[in-house]
Amino acid sequence: MVDALVTLIVVLACLGALGVLAAARVVKQYERGVVFRLGRLRSDIRGPGFTMIAPLVDRLQKVNMQIVTMPVPAQEGITRDNVTVRVDAVVYFKVVDAAEALVAVEDYRFAVSQMAQTSLRSIIGKSDLDDLLSNREKLNQGLELMIDSPAVGWGVHIDRVEIKDVSLPETMKRSMARQAEADRERRARVINADAELQASKKLAEAASQMADTPSALQLRLLQTVMAVAAEKNSTLVLPIPVELLRFLEKGQQEIPAAARTEGGAEGGAPAAGPAAAPEREAAPAQPAQPAQPARQAMPTLTEREPEPHTVER
Repeated sequence: MVDALVTLIVVLACLGALGVLAAARVVKQYERGVVFRLGRLRSDIRGPGFTMIAPLVDRLQKVNMQIVTMPVPAQEGITRDNVTVRVDAVVYFKVVDAAEALVAVEDYRFAVSQMAQTSLRSIIGKSDLDDLLSNREKLNQGLELMIDSPAVGWGVHIDRVEIKDVSLPETMKRSMARQAEADRERRARVINADAELQASKKLAEAASQMADTPSALQLRLLQTVMAVAAEKNSTLVLPIPVELLRFLEKGQQEIPAAARTEGGAEGGAPAAGPAAAPEREAAPAQPAQPAQPARQAMPTLTEREPEPHTVER
C-alpha cells in the first residue's frame, strides 16, 4: 500500500513537472507574446520575461518588435516625361501593435513588401526624371505616406523609406553626359569672355597711362624682354621701335651739316695786322682747287630704293 502511494506521488510529480514545462514560456526583450485561448485573442499581451500559459488550451505567439529593414525589388516604370527607369528602395518599419499585426493581416511582412512595390511604381509614374535624380527627399516622404496609410490598420508603423538607386538606359546616360559637357563648355567660354573683358579694360587703362609717358612703353618692352630671356631654350625676336630708327636717321642728317659748318669757319676767316700782307705776297700762287660738292644726306629708310640685282646665267 505504501509502495503504491509512493508510486502515485512520483507519477503526479512527474506529470506536474511536465505540465510546468509545457506551460512555461520565455519572451525576449524585443518580443511581445500574444495569447490565443481556444482560438480567441486574450487581451493581455505578455511582456518580456518568464510567463505561464494553460497547456493544451492556450497558444502563445511571439511578435518581433524590432525595426525591420526590407529591400524593395527594382521596379521598372515610365516617368511623366516618358523615360523608362528602374528604381529600387528600402523600407524601414516596425510593429507597434502585436495583436493587430497577427489578427488584422495574414503576413504583415509580405503585405508591407507588396504595398511598397505598388507605391514605388505609382511614384515613378507621377514624377519627372529630374525629380527622381535630384529631389529624392520629397519622393521619400511621398512613399512613406503612401505605405504608412494602410499599414496603420495592420499595427505596423513605417519608420522611413529611401530610394536606393535609379537605373537609366544607356542612351539616356549618353545624352545626359553630352548635356553636362555642353554646359561645362558654355561656362568655360563665359568665364574666358569675362576674363578677356576685364583684361581689355585693364589694358585700356595701361595704354592711357603710357600715352602720357612714352618712355614707360620702352621700359615695359625691356621688362618683357628680360622675362622672356630668363628661359634658356628660347628664341628671342626683338622688334626695333620706330622712334629709335627716326633718332638714328636724324643723327645721320645732322653729322654732314656740322662738318660743313666747321669747314667754313676754318677757311673763310681773314688775317689781321700788316704782317699778314708780306706773307701773302711771298706765298706762291697756288691753282684754285675745284670746290667739293656738299655731302649728300643719307636717304631715310622709306626713301631708299632697292638696288638692282643681276643674275648671271
